[in-house]
Amino acid sequence: MDKKELVAVMRRLAIEAGAAIMEIYGGEDLEVRAKGDESPVTAADEAADELIARGLREAFPDLPLVTEEQPDSHAQEAKTFLIVDPLDGTKEFVKRRGEFTVNIAYVENGMPRHGVVYAPAKGRLFYTLAEGGAVEETGAHDSARTGQTRPLRVAAPDNSALRVVASKSHRDAATDAYIARYRVAELKSAGSSLKFCLVASGEADLYPRLGRTMEWDTAAGHAVLAAAGGRVVRFDDLSPLTYGKPGFENPFFIAYAPGVELIAGT
Repeated sequence: MDKKELVAVMRRLAIEAGAAIMEIYGGEDLEVRAKGDESPVTAADEAADELIARGLREAFPDLPLVTEEQPDSHAQEAKTFLIVDPLDGTKEFVKRRGEFTVNIAYVENGMPRHGVVYAPAKGRLFYTLAEGGAVEETGAHDSARTGQTRPLRVAAPDNSALRVVASKSHRDAATDAYIARYRVAELKSAGSSLKFCLVASGEADLYPRLGRTMEWDTAAGHAVLAAAGGRVVRFDDLSPLTYGKPGFENPFFIAYAPGVELIAGT
């Protein structure tokens, strides 16, 4: 695996998919349909998925590919694979809130090692580097040319005044009760995998998720956060969150900057 090629391909495809999404986002009718699990899907999900899946299969034909919009791919068993959520935050997309992302990740031996998270409506692009570390790229986000970047690094938390980020569309009483166990200086809501990136960039310290997620929802953001010095652990026993689980379904988890004095879930 040529990691430089991997990062370059994932970055390019994320930007191209973001452009396809924004073309539909700018239209008058965001037609929403229900999938078999009752989750929403739009033409933007499908257009982005087709573009990304084709590009990844052409570039890396020997790697298994798991993508949200292709149910047949969910039956695979693999520990090293590519995983995609072509439009994470469909509810945010439909409500035109802008907090949706394109997520592409590479999982190696059960851990997300490389990933890109692109929020086209917000103009924010985060990704891991081949040589290690993670960056946010600023500017126009040209798929053919890399712009200026700034390194990402988690903050040094103050446990007497934590900055917490939680889901905008999936926040519930259990999440609020867990957050209340900490001393919180600031509580913000964000959509999609942007929450991981806010911790990675030092804009937040803690992101607990007490709700159902799938590995394609989290792998890219997890990779970016880990490369920036952060961690993601299971909510129940605080062990590392791993990938390639049956059905690619996650348990509850906590993403955080080291230094946060975690409270285990019950």
